This record gives sequence, C-alpha cells and structure tokens, in this order.
Amino acid sequence: MIPGFLLDLGAVLSLVPLAVVNGRPKAGRDGPFWVAAALAVAGPAVHAASQVVGPWNTGFAMAIWVAVAVSMALFLLLTIASRRAWRLAPLLAPYMIGLSLLAVVWRWAAGPQLAAPVPDAWVELHIGVSVVTYGLLTLSAVAALAAFLQERALKRKKRNALTAILPPVMDSEGLQVRLLAATEVVLGLGLATGMAVQYLETAQLIQVSHKTTLSILAFVVIGGLLLGQRLWGLRGRAAARVVLVAYLLLTLAYPGVKFVTDVLLA
Repeated sequence: MIPGFLLDLGAVLSLVPLAVVNGRPKAGRDGPFWVAAALAVAGPAVHAASQVVGPWNTGFAMAIWVAVAVSMALFLLLTIASRRAWRLAPLLAPYMIGLSLLAVVWRWAAGPQLAAPVPDAWVELHIGVSVVTYGLLTLSAVAALAAFLQERALKRKKRNALTAILPPVMDSEGLQVRLLAATEVVLGLGLATGMAVQYLETAQLIQVSHKTTLSILAFVVIGGLLLGQRLWGLRGRAAARVVLVAYLLLTLAYPGVKFVTDVLLA
C-alpha cells in the first residue's frame, strides 16, 4: 500500500511544475518549460508502465493514468511541432492533476483482466488507438476552452493573468481544428479495430453498448463540426461548445463506463 501510494504521489507531483512554470516573468519555450514538460510526461508514463505487468489491467485508475500519460506525451509532441501550443499548459496541467488525483482516490477499483480468445496484437492495437484518440480530443478540448476564454475576454475588453498566457483566439482555433481532424481519423480507426475485436470475440461485427454508442456519437459530432467549419466557417464559442460536447461523450464512453462498472457497480 505504502509503495503504491508513494508512486501515486510521485506521479501527481511530477505534473505540478508544468502547472506553475508559465507563471514566471517572460515565460516561454525555454529550459525550465522543457524540463517541466518532460517531467510531466515521465511521471505518469512510469506509473502506468509499472502497472502493465502480465494481462492488461482494465481498472478505472489504470485507465486514468494511461489517459494522462498519453495526453502529456501528445502535448509534448504538439509543443515541439507548434510554437504556440506550450501556452495551453496553464489549462492542461491542472486538469491532468485533477484526473490523477481522481485515479489516486479510486486506486483500489481493479477491473477485470482481459482473457478473450483474441490475438494480443488486435487488443493492443485497439487499446492504443483508443487512448490516443482520448488524448487528442483532450488537447482539442483544452484548445477549444482556450479559444472560448480568449473570445470572452475580448468581448468584455478585460484580460487577466490566464488569458495573457493562453494562445490568441486564431491560434487556439487552429490547434483545435488540426487536433479534431486527427481525432476523427484515429477515432474512426478505433471504431474499426473495436469491431474487429468484437467479431473475433463473438462473431458479431458490432454489439450495442454504452461505450460503442457514445463513441459513435462522438465520431458523428466531431465529423459534423469539421464539416460545419469547412462549409460555413463555424468558429468561436459555438464551435468550442461542440468540441466540449464531443469530449464529454468520449469521456463517458471511456473512463465514464469504467467508473460505473469498476466503482459504482463493484
């Protein structure tokens, strides 16, 4: 219990520097930021990797740690590829800390081990695609929230310390659109691999469940938003709200279902 709690504590604390590093005067993509970002990736990644021993642990806490680790790794890659993406850290890091604390609280909720007659490669591919999808949509939702806050500050003609750090509206929306497009592609692949796993398990191409229904709804919502942005230039707070709805759907489909089955119904 004690070593496990210390591992939890270390992983949570590894996210804290990224949450505060942007509060420095003249903060930027400098040495302290890269050290904090690397630490924020390493802590959750080491924690998740330490629990992946033998059959895949499908518990609620494990799902959260994997989601946090993948989200932070994708954020690090995004900051390397985009000059403005690092400015999302004041929103992303506190949210990741909150998710990590949720995993610490419910660390006792262990899910069932995967023991289906499905080739390991298919299962691992489906799990990998699913967590990458959730990580991409997490970043897209954070970018949408940044755009929402910046637009509201502009309309009120009142900026604060947070909006002074966040990316401008155009940059936030650009990140949001690119991340949404990537999410739609990966989510489509996830649905395809999920159907493949389902077919190998039950000889049925699709089985109606909460997770499947919510994932398909998220796919439709994201696709509709991308189409609306392309055809009608849908932007601003309306687009941000749709992104957050899609994120809510995928959250209910992935960690939400795990919470109900492994915590509430355990």
